[in-house]
Amino acid sequence: MSLFERYLSLWVALAIVAGLALGQFAPALVGFLAGLEYGSVNFVIAVLIWAMVYPMMVAVDFSALKRVHERPKGLIITLAVNWLIKPFTMAALGVLFFEYVFAPSIEPGTAGQYIAGMILLGAAPCTAMVFVWSQLTKGDPNYTLAQVALNDAIMVFAFAPIVALLLGFTDISVPWTTLLLSVGLYVVIPLAAGIVTRLRMTRGTRSKAEADATVDRFTAKLKPFSVIGLLATVALLFAFQGDVILSQPVVIVMIAIPLLIQSYGIFAVAYWAARAWRVPHKVAAPCAMIGTSNFFELAVAVAIGLFGLNSIAALVTVVGVLVEVPVMLSLVWFANRTRHWFPTEESAIGASRPEKRA
Repeated sequence: MSLFERYLSLWVALAIVAGLALGQFAPALVGFLAGLEYGSVNFVIAVLIWAMVYPMMVAVDFSALKRVHERPKGLIITLAVNWLIKPFTMAALGVLFFEYVFAPSIEPGTAGQYIAGMILLGAAPCTAMVFVWSQLTKGDPNYTLAQVALNDAIMVFAFAPIVALLLGFTDISVPWTTLLLSVGLYVVIPLAAGIVTRLRMTRGTRSKAEADATVDRFTAKLKPFSVIGLLATVALLFAFQGDVILSQPVVIVMIAIPLLIQSYGIFAVAYWAARAWRVPHKVAAPCAMIGTSNFFELAVAVAIGLFGLNSIAALVTVVGVLVEVPVMLSLVWFANRTRHWFPTEESAIGASRPEKRA
């Protein structure tokens, strides 16, 4: 991991402090930046989101989809967790905590936006950081790449309907135009740009290894801009939300509690299922990590598009960034120390084949 990745939680925390300070000491500048928007899409934030998303999309190789059939167990577990369990448990936790447990401690009528922010996080499986978690747990890179590619393909079509369905259970009306526009801006268009960029870069390469090395060099050059985009987005969001946070600091803790429960709970479900199904560790660990992590850039972008920069929903998604990194690092530690729970590749394959009778 690079210095930025290793201490990402620290950089995010510093970006939050910087954003709060900016909101307090330069309110005129913050107001000007917040006003640069059209149709609930802030132009400054849009540029920063693109800086984050584009390098990730270039790194996605959709040709890896042809390898999906090689390890169907891990694929089934991850897809079931991502699309059949995770969004709905996140919504359920949101309802439980913000309509009941924390209801006396939040402003009347705001529970729906807390729930909406959690739904947006739960419906957006991770795209980029999964590669880091997989590498730290010695996961199979081909499986991880195939999984991310398939998740991105599904997300293009499933994200908007799932979010709309779950938001329909709250008291918030769903602006379909804005929702679909956000998905188009932050998934479809950068994904298409990433594919075109990758095809142009790898044209003329003599082998897959050479093509991958070319893409790796290109994304490595863009990585600093992606990190800067993330930290600048966090800083601006906290600058825009500064008054709310400083007047109600306990709100951050309230948001973090259900997010922590969700993260550790989803990991436990996926990891236990992989162990019970005798999936090799180099597949089981990335399988559980992918199901646990979030595509928080997309969640932040859609929250801003749907509810605005100063919304509670946007604040929830930003808190998700702060919570996720330390949580995922703790799960990497746990996965590496429970490697012996899982069969090796050879024994797992051997166990799945019926013995020949003499």
